Amino acid sequence: MSHTEALRLTSPVRLTLSLLRPRLPRVAMAIAFGALSLGSALALAAVSAWLITRAWQMPPVLQLTVAVVAVRALGISRGVLGYCERLASHDTALRAAGNAREQLYTRLATGPIDAVMRRHSGDLVARIGASVDELSDVVVRAVVPIGVAAVLSSAAVMLIALISVPAAAVLAASMLVAGVIAPALSARAAWAAEQVAVEHHTQRDTAAMLALEHAAELRVSGRLDEVISAAGHEQRRWGRAVDHAAAPAAVAAAMPTAAIGVSVLGAVLAGVALSDVVAPTTLAILMLVPLSAFEATAALPGAAVALMRARIAALRLGALTDPDAEDERRPASAALDLSPGARVAVVGPSGSGKTTLLMRTAGLLPGSGPAQGVFFAEDAHLFATTIRDNLLVARGDATDTELRDALVRSGLGPWLDGLPDGLDTVLVGGASAVSAGQRRRLLLARALITTAPAVLLDEPTEHLDSSDAEQILVDLLTPGALFGPDRTVVVATHHLGKDVGCQTVDLAPER
Repeated sequence: MSHTEALRLTSPVRLTLSLLRPRLPRVAMAIAFGALSLGSALALAAVSAWLITRAWQMPPVLQLTVAVVAVRALGISRGVLGYCERLASHDTALRAAGNAREQLYTRLATGPIDAVMRRHSGDLVARIGASVDELSDVVVRAVVPIGVAAVLSSAAVMLIALISVPAAAVLAASMLVAGVIAPALSARAAWAAEQVAVEHHTQRDTAAMLALEHAAELRVSGRLDEVISAAGHEQRRWGRAVDHAAAPAAVAAAMPTAAIGVSVLGAVLAGVALSDVVAPTTLAILMLVPLSAFEATAALPGAAVALMRARIAALRLGALTDPDAEDERRPASAALDLSPGARVAVVGPSGSGKTTLLMRTAGLLPGSGPAQGVFFAEDAHLFATTIRDNLLVARGDATDTELRDALVRSGLGPWLDGLPDGLDTVLVGGASAVSAGQRRRLLLARALITTAPAVLLDEPTEHLDSSDAEQILVDLLTPGALFGPDRTVVVATHHLGKDVGCQTVDLAPER
């Protein structure tokens, strides 16, 4: 294995540790409490077996007093120690989740600009929300159970080995099946399901966020039912993916039960062989202890699934903070070579790299070379000030006549005429003062005001009804319509109508 491949395989682990920054003493404390809790259960089984068998022999009552008190003490201590383990492990996990979010936000704020700019808000919600939760769950659901199982399994095997080595060997093999092979199958099933589920979750969340944020505009344009239907479709596809992974997961779930049966059968055979040389109380311990020993391995299939999901979550978060991690799955996005007066449409689905390509062309990304135009973002900010000031950010010396002309050409003439204060109207709350369509047209008016020889527009017709969107695209990409024939215009869009004639850059992934 090459150094690069090894680094790629270990990077999820390194990223998880760097984000969570778990406190090892607290993790060790949680494992210790868990081991003591299940150790109490193991000792309870041994003492109970001895007590039941010894009571059958009807000795003096005083000979049973210590065992009776020990049973009560072990029963109480198991619950108390288990509660302490929960407190310690959840405290560690919650602190780690807080660390992860803080580290993630810091990396996004100081990292590459296109790490956030190229993604839809639904994708960001899916990655930052669910992924961090899955990452922090690994402490409670994987690290602590695995540590506890390692300690208890070793203790149980050594205890049985003091009575019968063959029975201990059978128990060790059975616990290997229940604690290693079954979890491995569970993890593989989870990996197969999650690989498909991640895509469906992102697309479902994107569609849901789109419907929530722009329900009114989508209803007017007749696309609301389509967007809601897309979210439901992705949810159903995810359900089918989970069902597909249920078969190997069911086998993995059945293996621990079979392993328990094998270990008990081995203990019975060993007990029969030792019945003439070992006391009945010892034989009872030999029979009952294996049943309690498997309590430690019962959580390991879930731990393996949690580890796999945490690895997938780490890969998602790594791709979010390091855009180069997904470059192999994304079309190349070198800067465009633009000529004066060119009209170019960059077409592709969300996440295909349209925004990144425009930002590179505008010289906004490291290593992108000299700027070839002015970039106008899809979600550019609208300030809580007057309409005039919101437009002057594009060109400070523009006159009121030029501002009104830009608003009229962007389709906001009637809206402006209906405002009592005209250009002096204050957008209270910024973008929340206008609809999504009006915001898009205001951003287009900014682009119309600028005198830059080349303008790069990211999704300028999103959230407009289909007829208006198509007409604006035609006007943008037709020389002399909205922009002069000597100016270069590049438009990133999901769809390009048949009536639009221009140079096209298709970033749709090959199938």
